[in-house]
Amino acid sequence: MTQAASLANSAGTREAPDTRRLSDIAYDKVLEGLFDRKVPAGAFVSQNDLVNLLDIPVQPLRDALRVLEAEGVLTIHPRSGIQFLKPDLELARSTYQFRTIIERAAARTYAETAGVETVAALIADHKALIEDIERSGFDAEALDRLGELEERLHGGMITSLRNPLIETTARRLKNYVTLIRLERLVTQPLALRTLREHLEILEAARARDAAAAEAAVSNHFQAALQRILGMF
Repeated sequence: MTQAASLANSAGTREAPDTRRLSDIAYDKVLEGLFDRKVPAGAFVSQNDLVNLLDIPVQPLRDALRVLEAEGVLTIHPRSGIQFLKPDLELARSTYQFRTIIERAAARTYAETAGVETVAALIADHKALIEDIERSGFDAEALDRLGELEERLHGGMITSLRNPLIETTARRLKNYVTLIRLERLVTQPLALRTLREHLEILEAARARDAAAAEAAVSNHFQAALQRILGMF
């Protein structure tokens, strides 16, 4: 979620007001409620339920629900209620297939154009997290760091394409991935495999080997999909 920036003034530091549209705030709150399990995946709820549960005004909520329906996160049943998406085998397969198509191209571009310092920093941070997990185990802090590294790598690759249509699609796919992963427990072996798969992509990017980077992304998503399929 978007965090308020800090503004310094003569009286000290205070949070900046949220200047986004109310519908955008409602959109984020609905997704946050879904990802935090306040609204269970697959749930069938009324509009009033969401107003009360998520503390969202009616009109911004309606606007947000229409957007989320277009994105496939939920279905609005007139005069009946709102049904949220329940992840299944087909959604997982389709999502990872689509991600692979997009990010294979992104990996090639990233390997050819990413800044040397950017790639080096990501490699160093991946190795540091691997060392910390192997030494101290996998905890909530390590999970947060893993999520940050995933965003920096995959987000960086998508951004390298400089295509706003792909960026919009990637955000939608990210929502699907988050939903699919809700019921999956991230264990220490799983985290370490993910980090090492990331390193294969990054080492290829450091070598400016676009073909190797593309192959590493394909292997990463194939392995990730196999891990996800074990849930169903």
